[in-house]
Formats: sequence, structure tokens, C-alpha cells
Amino acid sequence: MANNYHVPVMLQPCIDGLNIKPDGVYVDVTFGGGGHSKEILKRLGPSGTLIAFDQDPDAQANIPADDRLIFIDQNFGFLKNNLRLKGFRQVDGILADLGVSSHQFDVPQRGFSIRHNAGLDMRMDQHRDLTAAQVLNTYSEDKLHKIFGIYGEVKNAKSLARAIVTSRLDKPFTDIDSLKSAIGEYIPKGKENKYLAQVFQALRIEVNAEIQVLEDFLQQAADVLKPGGHLVVMSYHSLEDRPVKNFMAKGKFQGEVEKDFFGNQQKPFNVITRKAIMATEEEIAQNNRARSAKLRIAEKI
Repeated sequence: MANNYHVPVMLQPCIDGLNIKPDGVYVDVTFGGGGHSKEILKRLGPSGTLIAFDQDPDAQANIPADDRLIFIDQNFGFLKNNLRLKGFRQVDGILADLGVSSHQFDVPQRGFSIRHNAGLDMRMDQHRDLTAAQVLNTYSEDKLHKIFGIYGEVKNAKSLARAIVTSRLDKPFTDIDSLKSAIGEYIPKGKENKYLAQVFQALRIEVNAEIQVLEDFLQQAADVLKPGGHLVVMSYHSLEDRPVKNFMAKGKFQGEVEKDFFGNQQKPFNVITRKAIMATEEEIAQNNRARSAKLRIAEKI
């Protein structure tokens, strides 16, 4: 099932980046189709451990029968607490493959894809309360403007927000088609797919609090990695890549790296990838999703 569920991007560079020791403890915080996890398990000896996180109930169908795997059905924003509950204070390596899995795009009722009409859901964790419909139907014009501008990098975010607020006065948004028809005149001709993808990205990031969760995760990863342990993160757009790059380089999301009294840099990581690793032309030809992927690796000091 895993192959249809989600083809793992840059599988070999991700696994190499973890620098796996056979008896180590590793964490895959985005289990999904289990592609990366299965490769990690291949490299672990009998005493090695893999802890896998995924908040999507559909991912659980892909869990391999392996005693070395501990599965946690939680969001990786709660990394540290969940590891402690399982008796792990420190680990040897952490892998995160951010974004939405191909499977989530392919299941119409999840509401992630612009290709199908479905309810405006977009929750990765079905236990969350906030849906895309609620964002569209209840957020102020100003808040919608910010979401589309910052999270979607939508050029006409202000007019788009106004159109949504005006349209919902007649009737609330219930499905993807109702959204498309309400904003039709604001979509640039010939760029329909790109524009809608940006709008959907903005809604998805808001519904799942993706940037906040990512920042929480990075700070916790610095706490739970052993010195010499590797953090391997793959992102698919600049909003994700920027905090990853900054935190790996400086130990913070904004500003310059802090120094102690003697001028020594106070940061948790040494960056291994000066420039992000990108997928090869061959891989992009086989898996279009790899086109925008950026892989960064850092070592805990």
C-alpha cells in the first residue's frame, strides 16, 4: 500500500543524512506511507529503535510488523512529551518530511486538492476543530488578507479576502466548488491551477497551524537530540524552508545568532548542508512532487 500512498522524496539523501548507527534510536516524525521508516529499519540492528509519528489515521494502515518500531498517533509538535512518555529522553537522529502526502491530495473528501469538489476540510488531524470552511466563513477580512498574503503569497490577497467576506453574506462556503465560483473573477487567466494551489496552501497552513507546529518541533528537536545526532528536514516551500534554515544556522527564527560573554556562538546545531540538497532531474521526472523539495541537515553540537 505504501507505494501508492506516497512515494518518498529524496529517499537516499534523507537516509544518508541521518547517519544511522545500528543500535541507535531514530525518529521519523512524518511516517505517512512509511517509505522513509522502512529504509531506516533496514539499517537498524536488533537493538535499534525507530519511533514514528503521524496524526493522520490513514497512515496507520502502512505500519510494518516490526518490534523495533514504536508508532505514536500524534502531531510532531508534541515530540518531546511523547518521547518522554515512551521512556526516551534523547535520540540519535530525527527525520521530518514536511507538507501534505500525495495520499492526502488523492483522497477527495479530505479537501486538500483543487481537482475534486469536496467539503472544505483540510485537517491533517481529524480531531482538530478548525476546518477550511470555518476559516472562510468566520475570519475577518483583515485576517483572511494576512493568511492569503503571508501563507499563500497570493498577489491580490486583499481583494480576494474582500470577495470571500462579501460572498459569504449570501450563503456560507460549504465545498470547494462554492469557493472557486466565489473567487473566479480574481483568478488570473492561464494561471488558474497555480493561483488556487496558493489559496489552498494558505488555508491548509492556517487550519493545521503548520508554521507554529514546525517552530515548536525544531526547538524540541534541539532538546532531544544527543550531541552528534542529526536533524534531517525536507520542506516544499519557502515558508517552511526559511525557519528550518534559520534555526539550523542560528538556533532562532529571526535575528542574528547569540554569543556568550567570550564571543562564542550560542546555537544548538552545526549545519552540514551549506546549501539545501535538491532532487535530481531523474527523480523529478519520476515524481513531480520532488521538484520543489529542499533537504537540510544539521548536527547537534
